[in-house]
Amino acid sequence: MTGGSVVVIGNGMVGQRFVDALRSRDPQGRWRVTVLAEETRPAYDRVRLSAYFDGASDDELNLHTPYDGVELRLGEPVSGVDRARRVVTTATGEYPYDVLVLATGSSAFVPPVDGAGLPGVFVYRTLDDLAAIREHAQGRRTGAVIGGGLLGLEAANALRLLGLTTSVVEFAPRLMPVQVDTAGGAMLRRYVEELGVACHLGVATTGLRPGPDGTVAALELADGTRLDADLVVVAAGIRPRDELARSAGLDVGPRGGVLVDDACRTSDDRIYAVGECAAVEGTCYGLVAPGYAMAEVVADRLVGGAATFPGADTATKLKLLGVDVASFGDAHGTTPGCLDVTYTDPATRVYARLVLSDDATTLLGGVLVGDASAYPTLRASVGGSLPDAPLALLAPAGAAGATAGALPASAQVCSCNAVTRADIDTAIGDGCADVAALKACTRAGTSCGSCVPMLKQLLDAAGVTQSRALCEHFDTSRQELFDIVRVRGIRTFSRLIAEHGRGRGCDICKPVVASILASLGNGHILDGEQASLQDTNDHFLANLQRDGSYSVVPRIPGGEITPEKLIVIGEVARDFQLYTKITGGQRIDLFGARVEQLPQIWRRLVDAGFESGHAYGKALRTVKSCVGSTWCRYGVQDSVGLAIALELRYRGLRGPHKIKSAVSGCARECAEARSKDFGVIATETGWNLYVGGNGGFRPRHADLFATDLSTEALITLIDRFLMYYVRTADRLQRTAAWIEALDGGLDHLRSVIVDDSLGLCAELDAAMARHVQSYSDEWRDVLTDPDRLRRFTSFVNAPDVPDPSITFVTERGQPVPVGGRPPSPEHRQPVTLGLPEVRR
Repeated sequence: MTGGSVVVIGNGMVGQRFVDALRSRDPQGRWRVTVLAEETRPAYDRVRLSAYFDGASDDELNLHTPYDGVELRLGEPVSGVDRARRVVTTATGEYPYDVLVLATGSSAFVPPVDGAGLPGVFVYRTLDDLAAIREHAQGRRTGAVIGGGLLGLEAANALRLLGLTTSVVEFAPRLMPVQVDTAGGAMLRRYVEELGVACHLGVATTGLRPGPDGTVAALELADGTRLDADLVVVAAGIRPRDELARSAGLDVGPRGGVLVDDACRTSDDRIYAVGECAAVEGTCYGLVAPGYAMAEVVADRLVGGAATFPGADTATKLKLLGVDVASFGDAHGTTPGCLDVTYTDPATRVYARLVLSDDATTLLGGVLVGDASAYPTLRASVGGSLPDAPLALLAPAGAAGATAGALPASAQVCSCNAVTRADIDTAIGDGCADVAALKACTRAGTSCGSCVPMLKQLLDAAGVTQSRALCEHFDTSRQELFDIVRVRGIRTFSRLIAEHGRGRGCDICKPVVASILASLGNGHILDGEQASLQDTNDHFLANLQRDGSYSVVPRIPGGEITPEKLIVIGEVARDFQLYTKITGGQRIDLFGARVEQLPQIWRRLVDAGFESGHAYGKALRTVKSCVGSTWCRYGVQDSVGLAIALELRYRGLRGPHKIKSAVSGCARECAEARSKDFGVIATETGWNLYVGGNGGFRPRHADLFATDLSTEALITLIDRFLMYYVRTADRLQRTAAWIEALDGGLDHLRSVIVDDSLGLCAELDAAMARHVQSYSDEWRDVLTDPDRLRRFTSFVNAPDVPDPSITFVTERGQPVPVGGRPPSPEHRQPVTLGLPEVRR
């Protein structure tokens, strides 16, 4: 049978994928499709469900594609299936079928604990669930999640984003017990607890207790612990929704799920089951990739094919609470005789493990926590030989060495859509010259997106020159846009996109153009059209914090400050009840300011002689210094004086990314100058200049660029270095990555700004001179302009009303946001030294 009526029960991700797959194979519409959905929303991306709390709209999560000959009926749950008559029944009527596809998914498992039905207890499965959680969270302070797996950690992050102090309770002795091993779980716990989420592991929840208003107020644990919780999310697992199949007399698996064969056919030849409700030869899979594979199999069968379920790729890669976590293949090392290769680095909080065959030649699986950059290549290599030595792959720098070029043709690049390297190579040979074309041709990278870096590597391996287009609205790179704006004297985004782009712009190109205009001295960033281009931080000239408040960071050049100015900062912090913190860049950060308070705070700071520290912008942040020859008996130069001069010279300089610097007064390097974008270290006869360093997740020492420079020569080289970087770097590219990407690297940079090989030095010198002469403090300018001041309100229709969702508690004598407390001492884990090891 290759035509007739298909009824699909369920419009989740897998149900929609079946419709897409069938329509791509049956463009003539020989199969008429009716989709019956229980939810009132069309299919949406459940993998990105938590993005709802980050502001993602229904449209951004939507997966539904309308087709001719496909009828979608929302809010119409199925009440029964009559197999004899081949009819599906709902509350509004009957739907006959020639083929029935069950895509009913799964439901949340709620443990049978006392109080599970209390108001304030939720599951985490649908957008409606999330909307209810958000509504209940208003005005509440504490939350708890029962379950520390994938979904549990997503739910914990959601409660954090809602401003709740959050705890996770997991019965297993580690987080994500299905995906990661014991050591990986320990590293993950460190990350999670440092974000203020308390973890209670290896303990069961015995009951939920109500408060005076009848809603949930606390959890009781088996070890006697009582946790306060105004809101509880149950994420303890899922159960296949097989009730329709059971009532229709279909065979089900021993642990639930509709029993299907390798063609995804049930015990009734006219009925198929796909996704989380299906038990393929008795096994249910709670991941989207196996569900997509089932949907493709059934679609192929309906057009006369003979596809079979290829087996489940249970590999996962996610960013949970900002932490990269990945597992693939035999992650727990259950294969007899297998070898483990592990790497642990507590300093950078990276854990990695590879599971190899007993002869160490075949990759069987692995776990990555903290750095999952090697995941695409490693996952694609499962079942085959390693593309490099094991420790070279596991070390943080190893991702670059794990090249796609070493993969065999049979390696699966995209497990969500079963796309192999051979498929990608064929598409490239047919003319696909960029990632977008490969996605359209093969569907690789269109689901979870984890294989997109691999697609880029395969294009490189094939010798394809890839487009450097900034985004879909501009065919040019950031560097080319910079030159267009500079040479043509363009001063507005609307003119630039009208003459050199298309459409209305997006969140990628608008901030880039805003940065370019600011770098070229286009006036105040909040004036006119420029104001609409800024990102969240620049929009209010302050850093948005996770509780919705903002931080204030006045500039303190070189870390040098007078007692009078210290007193002013203290008085401001006291009067506005702000949290104060000395930063690593020798400044004082004031946290917890509401939008409408920012002008009041800055008026007092500006009157005291402070100016914006640009902590919110892609600009120079700080020039750190030691005390140098002024106080230190080892100092050989005035590091404080130079640091102040450099910071005042480059303050307000905007570029592709933030810029940090430091000056050390001797070779003892107390200012850590070699971890900065540009750093200076004093010598007996002058200054040594280092460039291209940075801290952060991938720390890199700067390279020595020039030695024993006079102060004048040093400043000239830094001027040219910064201006050449501002002109030529890609979007959001730090100086370290920029130098590495230069053709010729450091030697090329030296030839340009020392030897003037491109004839640009005079132009770069003049550009920096213009910047220095035109500098004006952004906050001082705001305070003198009523139009600019009007934007600083929490609510447009009630400008004097503070945001009620921003609340604080007192810890260590200072205000901290509700939901933002650090882990208590008993939950902190000791740091142990980890070294690479191989064990059998």
